[in-house]
Amino acid sequence: MSLTELNTKRGDATDGAGPLGNALSRADGPAKVKGQATYALEHKVDDALHCVIVQSTVGAGRVVSVDRAAAEASPGVHLVLDSTNSLKLRPQPDFFGNWPTGEEYTPFASDITHNGQLVAAVVADTLEEARAAARLVRVEFEAATVVATRDDPSAGPGNPVPMDKDWGDPDAALAAAEVVIEATYETPREYNLPIEPHGLIAHWEADDRLTVYEPSQWIDGMANNYAAWFGVPFENVRVVSPFIGGGFGSKAQALPHSAAAAIAARMLRRPVKLAVTRPQTFTAYGGRPATWQQLRIGATRDGKLLAIDHDGANETAADGTFVETLGVVTSMMYDVANFRSRQRIVPVNTVLPGAFRAPGKNPSAFALESAMDELAVELGIDPVELRRRNEPEVDPETGKPWSSRRLLDAYAAASEAFGWSRRDPRPGSMRDGHELIGWGMAVGTHPVYSSPGEATVRILADGSVEVLSSAIDMGTGTYTILAQAAADALGVRAERVTVRLGDSRLPRAPVAGGSQLANLMMAAVHKTALAARDELIALGLNHPGSPLRDRANTLFISEGRISTPRGEGLAVEELMTATGREIIELSRDTLPEADRSSDDRLKLFTTVAGMERGTNIPVSRHSFCAHFVEVRVDEDFGTVRVSRVVTALDAGRLYNPKLADSQFKGGIVMGIGMALLEEGVTDPRNGRILSANLADYRIATNADVPHIETISVGKPDYDATPLGGKAVGELAIVGMAPAIANAVFHATGKRIRRLPIRLSNLI
Repeated sequence: MSLTELNTKRGDATDGAGPLGNALSRADGPAKVKGQATYALEHKVDDALHCVIVQSTVGAGRVVSVDRAAAEASPGVHLVLDSTNSLKLRPQPDFFGNWPTGEEYTPFASDITHNGQLVAAVVADTLEEARAAARLVRVEFEAATVVATRDDPSAGPGNPVPMDKDWGDPDAALAAAEVVIEATYETPREYNLPIEPHGLIAHWEADDRLTVYEPSQWIDGMANNYAAWFGVPFENVRVVSPFIGGGFGSKAQALPHSAAAAIAARMLRRPVKLAVTRPQTFTAYGGRPATWQQLRIGATRDGKLLAIDHDGANETAADGTFVETLGVVTSMMYDVANFRSRQRIVPVNTVLPGAFRAPGKNPSAFALESAMDELAVELGIDPVELRRRNEPEVDPETGKPWSSRRLLDAYAAASEAFGWSRRDPRPGSMRDGHELIGWGMAVGTHPVYSSPGEATVRILADGSVEVLSSAIDMGTGTYTILAQAAADALGVRAERVTVRLGDSRLPRAPVAGGSQLANLMMAAVHKTALAARDELIALGLNHPGSPLRDRANTLFISEGRISTPRGEGLAVEELMTATGREIIELSRDTLPEADRSSDDRLKLFTTVAGMERGTNIPVSRHSFCAHFVEVRVDEDFGTVRVSRVVTALDAGRLYNPKLADSQFKGGIVMGIGMALLEEGVTDPRNGRILSANLADYRIATNADVPHIETISVGKPDYDATPLGGKAVGELAIVGMAPAIANAVFHATGKRIRRLPIRLSNLI
């Protein structure tokens, strides 16, 4: 049954019931539809000033001088900041481990490493006054030679990173292979571009107490960042982010503009609001870097893989390291006895790249799945059958057994629903009038990560329940599924559960990244709610005022009633009243026992180094998907339209099929954008981003999205996570772009190895 059918059949027909697995609608939906959801820059803070940033107009060099005089004399201006007069902060590493140079940190650059770098900021009474004054700041630069992209001849081959993977003898196996496919695959820069741009309101309530309203994928990590910068205790920093308009990896750390606003607020002793404009989002933080991957695949004539040799490279910043882990999919997707993977990073004058949905996995799959299709064509073997013949029984890289891997089921379900058996394998053989029709497929995967989580559950006197966590909901449904987790454990209806999120004063939560938050916080909330349930039952069994005392040696809770096995019972709120209890409140976490009392306990929630990634787990934990795609190519104009998608996914237990379906489809839509539309274009002369707007940087819109059918083949996987779920959010983008490229080849006979697919490639 497809997820769409499941939603239609179950939808809200549960009449508000909230056990896990029900397809409930989003709890936060009504507030968002009515405009009642408060986003970061919408918080009401009295007496707030407005901050506008000034950016570098050269791609490399240094700041010679900043003339602030005209801006400082402009109406309404309170402060103009640059590196010479800014408050100095304590250096801290970024999310990826890069430390700023020097013993003090300022977010304002004096040495320029990319076009658009933050060099100054203006603070004024109104946004209009700040913008006007920002145009009056005169910055003199001494420009240096710019290496804008990896295509620049002076960029060089890049620097190796310690991510080598080797087993067997790939050189000998390739030499002996009956068939060898060798090709290079490229992806361009891609940008996160959430609908809610970055920004914040920074408010110092005292010299050592800071409140920040900022969209955040990691409340506790960002609070720790501010605390470390300013040298104040962690508990003195409050980060508030109850609603987030998307992030896709870009909102997991405080950034230079964040520091600028907090510095201005500290120096002026007034709240400061800073909103990053849409063009500035292309350089205020980095998206996915451009990548290059050369693959050599050797196989026998009957399709058995013998060797994979993978050489990858990605752009990084001139002053920082970011690795797009390109070998991550090639090393674990297929059964291959001989393997080698190498990776390099190429420093260029760009903002430091960052995490963008399924980092590493997505471009890695583009190369591998395109090459597998090329191999299938060369061998004359159906692409699905080729993959089936190379299905690994264990993880080829680690030798660990899979916690679960239902990819064969995904092939069967999706190919049948798609009608793959009717495919004529000859390129250009299927058409509808002037449109060439292509059918292609590819697979995707995403690992299951592990980090600790913490939650508080309260049962109130009226029988309602509260769940508290600093976890966030950026549109994925965290409010809803955590209510379902508590409702399931406590035996109450989901609408009786209120979930409070997005505040660093609440119990700790990991970063909402790597598709881990749902599984980990569901475990924490469920564990805490079960403990609260046990206390409620103990209250009913033992309290002198309980009407159920001495009636049984156990009690049950269902539909908000606590009952004996014989059916005698009363509502939870009646028991609370009878026993005089106003509240039952418990907190629990999913930390390993040895870490629970650690002096460094806070670090386990607030630093990247403290985030456990499952290296000691005895099984290999991954989600999987199989995409089947139909494209239509206009043979006169070369336009490509994705006309149909069927994807089967193994993501373990789905806590809420309706929300999972939304996430799956969102990933598929982003994959369409990657294949056909998205490309960061850079001026080679000065490193300026030429596509720094939503007109020139094209993303998929409703007109680009066809009918999408998703099919869940997953089953609860308790070896992967405590409640049986696996990665959902980022899974479906992986493999979508190569499925489209493979379909375009089937339609036209033209193999596209560099994204996005352009008209010029096909005419």
